[in-house]
Amino acid sequence: QVQVVESGGGSVQAGGSLRLSCATSGLTGDIYCMGWFRQVPGKEREGVASIANGGRITYLDTVKGRFTISKDNAKNTVYLQMNTLEPEDTAMYYCAVYPRYSGSWCSDTLSVPSVYNYWGQGTQVTVSS
Repeated sequence: QVQVVESGGGSVQAGGSLRLSCATSGLTGDIYCMGWFRQVPGKEREGVASIANGGRITYLDTVKGRFTISKDNAKNTVYLQMNTLEPEDTAMYYCAVYPRYSGSWCSDTLSVPSVYNYWGQGTQVTVSS
């Protein structure tokens, strides 16, 4: 059984930092792509960052320079370091796994959440002004 578990969310003031973690289990072999998405009630899910097995990274424009995605292959864990947080970053953050290439390059998947096969339950990030 595949499990995807996020942690690290919380409440911070604008300008603060948080580090999200996403641990996966139940998958064999090299994972092709992992991503972070976020969603605010009433709005569509938004891709924040993705990282491919070869290391290629893609960011949403509004988080470039503030957020950093990284991974620990040995632990099948991906991280999202979020600095200089803004109230507009407030959302539920989800980790997603696209385990095997199936036609979409990892760098193109921020706008195609449907290619991700496994999702975590989400962790809330709240940034106050």
